Amino acid sequence: MNRLSILLASCASIWTISVSGQTTYEYGDVIETRPVYQIVKISEPMEQCWEEEVVIDRYPSRSGSRTPVLVSTIIGGALGNAVGNGKSNKRIGAVAGAMLGHSIGRDIVRDRNRSRNTVLDYETVQRCETAYEQFEEERLVGYQVTYFYNGEEYSVRTDSDPGDRIRLRVSIQPVN
Repeated sequence: MNRLSILLASCASIWTISVSGQTTYEYGDVIETRPVYQIVKISEPMEQCWEEEVVIDRYPSRSGSRTPVLVSTIIGGALGNAVGNGKSNKRIGAVAGAMLGHSIGRDIVRDRNRSRNTVLDYETVQRCETAYEQFEEERLVGYQVTYFYNGEEYSVRTDSDPGDRIRLRVSIQPVN
C-alpha cells in the first residue's frame, strides 16, 4: 500500500509540473545596446605631511650660587625682627620676614638663571594629518538593450553586453 501511494504521488507531481507550465530558452536579435553610467562621489583618504621647526627650551642643571637666597632670607628676618614690638612679636616678625625674603631671593635667582643660561634649540619635526580628497567618477552600471523577438520590440537592462543576440527564457503557462 505504501509503494502504491508513493507511485501515485510521483505521477501526480509530474502531471502538475507539465500542466502548470513549460520553460524554454530562445534567442532574440539585438537592435541596440547602450551603456548606462552613474556618477559616484568618492572620498579618498590621503596623508599630508610637512616639516615644522620648533623651539625647544633647555635649562642647564641648577649649579648656580645660593648666596642671594641666603642673603635675602637673613635681611628679611632682620627687617621682620626690627619691625616687631616685644619679644614674641619680634620672633613672629623675624620668621615672616625670613620666609618672605627667602621667596624673593629664590625668584631673583631663578629669573637670573633663565635669562643667562637659557639654551634655545631648534628641532625639525614632521607633522602629519589625514585629509580627504573628494571627486566624482562615472561608473558603468549596466547596459540598456533593445531586442527584437517574435515580431515585437522589447527593452531590458543587463549587467553585461549581450552582443548580437540575447538569450531569453520563455515560459508557457495555462490560464484557468
